Amino acid sequence: MVVVLVAGAAVGDYYYLGSLVHHQDVRGLQVNPSSEPSLNILMIGSTSRCALKTQNAAYGLCSQGVTGVNSDIDMILHLDPATGAVSLLSIPRDLFVPNARAEGANKIDAALYEGPSQLVDAIEEDFGIPINHYVELNFDTFASVVNALGGVRMYFPVPIFDAYSGLNIERKGCYLLNGYRALQVVRARHLQIQPNPSNHDPRSWPQEALSDLARIRRTHEFLRVMASQVAQRGLSNPFTDQRIASAVLPDLTVDNGFSEGLMVHLARVFSHVSIANVPQLTYPVTLVETGSYLYQGYYYGDVEFPVEPTGQLAIDQLFGVGATTNSFTGQPLPAANSFKVAVEDGAGVPSELGATVVGLRQRGFSVSSASTVTPVGRVDETVVWYGGPPPPAHGNWTSPALAAAQRVERTLEGPVIMGYNPKMVVPGSLVTVVAGTGLTFVPIASTTTTTVPHTTTTNVTTTTSPNVTTSTIFDPSGIKSNPLFTPPSPTSTALAPYDPRACNAAGTGPG
Repeated sequence: MVVVLVAGAAVGDYYYLGSLVHHQDVRGLQVNPSSEPSLNILMIGSTSRCALKTQNAAYGLCSQGVTGVNSDIDMILHLDPATGAVSLLSIPRDLFVPNARAEGANKIDAALYEGPSQLVDAIEEDFGIPINHYVELNFDTFASVVNALGGVRMYFPVPIFDAYSGLNIERKGCYLLNGYRALQVVRARHLQIQPNPSNHDPRSWPQEALSDLARIRRTHEFLRVMASQVAQRGLSNPFTDQRIASAVLPDLTVDNGFSEGLMVHLARVFSHVSIANVPQLTYPVTLVETGSYLYQGYYYGDVEFPVEPTGQLAIDQLFGVGATTNSFTGQPLPAANSFKVAVEDGAGVPSELGATVVGLRQRGFSVSSASTVTPVGRVDETVVWYGGPPPPAHGNWTSPALAAAQRVERTLEGPVIMGYNPKMVVPGSLVTVVAGTGLTFVPIASTTTTTVPHTTTTNVTTTTSPNVTTSTIFDPSGIKSNPLFTPPSPTSTALAPYDPRACNAAGTGPG
């Protein structure tokens, strides 16, 4: 977020600075025709070592075979110039989605291997989130902006260590992090924490769980700290702005439509925003605990499944829309009885087929057929498949099938996601639900409050109705009852006691 706004801050010579930015043709981007449109900017942290100008052994060398291209960070920045609202949604890198690759399912971070257009398509097709602009940063960009600021100060409550990122904090206290050390902090997802002051062997320290989600939490905190330091110096300081922009822009990749003029406009409109007040959400997931996940004969390592209904609620909060609104277009969703829905049992549980048909019909949907297909894995996420024309290369996507799929998805609970593939849609239906493991339904009209326990977490209180909120850690019964699923992650979480955070003004403790 800081980079996007700072990129246009040096107004005096922004045409020159704009010439430093690397522009790239990105297909599938949506164009909002209104005069003051809200914008969704897809911000990517690329792991490509081969794209770095200077190779660094600490990151892994391209010449030694570290040639993977993944998006370790996938964030959607929502900007509404009309209201001045800003919000941020992170998508966990290990989230398994149907359209990650052109040929089919994979982790969301694997989409970037086929280019930014594929990643844009995956997010639009599987989450119903329109993307207007694309910004890609790499290791160099991140380190450059930190160094241009003169470093970032953070407080570490306890010693921590990460052998993979190189992070090694030997004693608690405030540290001035240069770009290289700051990168160690936000890359750390194999963090080990000192259990007691007498143990000085970091390799014997216990490792935190939920590594992917924990890293997102720390990245959000780093953004808050860094943005606060930028605000203290002021984006209107031409010397600071010039230094930051000159350091960052040569390593920045944006889509062809993200002009210098638009960058300047966004910097002016949102310069007053306090990042401390910006909602920073994380798409809720459940970890699939089967070892390396086996899907259609291939192993994918650790994966996560999306969790509904809180996943869609996080998207709704991002856009400020209600449950009956199409998050892609802002228009009302179609009536349940206005299209045909086919149902397939993809979990190998015959009783689930009948339960899914009954559940949909009880909610007003017209079920055209019911059948059984071969399960694709030991556990499967439910996919709400839809077809129709794909997103155009350039121009807005209007898809009645996507709207219908959203209408169906909003009635489902558990590991559920949408997927675009006309071949997966049963003829005679607009939408086909392939029911996976742990599928249940949002109650029709219940407003009671109950306690939802999970065997590995403290009980939490939640409403068993469509009014579940993003502040609720909602645990659908199909996830709660299956030992292969972990409890759903929250969309927003407090820092762990060992997480780095802001320093106080004196630099002697936490801020």
